[in-house]
Order: sequence, then structure tokens, then C-alpha cells
Amino acid sequence: MKYEVTDAPSSEDLGTVGDHLTAFNAADVGPADKRPLAVFVRGEDGSVVAGISGYTAWGWLYVQWLWVDESLRGQNAASRMLQAAEDEAAARGCHGAYIDTFSPTALKVYQRQGYKPFGELPDFPKGRTRIFLAKPLEQA
Repeated sequence: MKYEVTDAPSSEDLGTVGDHLTAFNAADVGPADKRPLAVFVRGEDGSVVAGISGYTAWGWLYVQWLWVDESLRGQNAASRMLQAAEDEAAARGCHGAYIDTFSPTALKVYQRQGYKPFGELPDFPKGRTRIFLAKPLEQA
């Protein structure tokens, strides 16, 4: 056997690992029913000025990315997008949502939205703490 470390994995090799892990997990705990979920705010010209990207799987919404253009900050865009994502996740049968951040400002936004911290990684990145938060979702 040969162990390979790379910073340029092929999409085929990543697909192999992903496909096999998906099959293992499905046999172990059942299918994930993983589906992408995105929420976008568009400006008058149609460009994206804020957005959420994540997915639902195993009854949970995971918000991977949440971005708001500087011009919209302080106008509850993040809260409205989170609510839209949570509503869609609940309609898909999800019972919880989770997100993580190392931004003190974002942490406050998520806590106002009802998320509660459940874990943290200090110095991730150096000088900050990455906080993991979750909240229950009401079924639609």
C-alpha cells in the first residue's frame, strides 16, 4: 500500500471517497436525503447582495455560508435569510439547524435568531474562537 498526501486531489478520487462514505453511512444510519438549500437576496440589477448556502440532511439544516453585503448590514437581512432557510428546512421535515462562526458580530446575530452554542474550538483561526450553534426547528 502507498499513502499519498496531496493538495490537488482529483475529482474522481474525491468522488470515490464520498460515494463509499455515503454508502457506509446509509447502511449504518439510513439515507441522508441530502439536498442543497440556498437563499439569495438580489439587488435591482439581479446581482446577489446577500446569501446563504447549505444543505439539509438527516433531519438537520446546516448553514455553511452566510454573507451580507456591507450595504445591507444592520437591516436584518441575515435574520430574514436564516428564517427563510429554517422554514424551508422545516418543510423538508428537519427538526434542527446548526451553524458555526468565528465572528463576534455573526455570533450575536445567530443568538438573536435563537441559536445556542454547543461547542467551540479556540484559536480557529488564531486569536479567535470558532463557535458551533444549534437550534430546534418547528415542523411545518
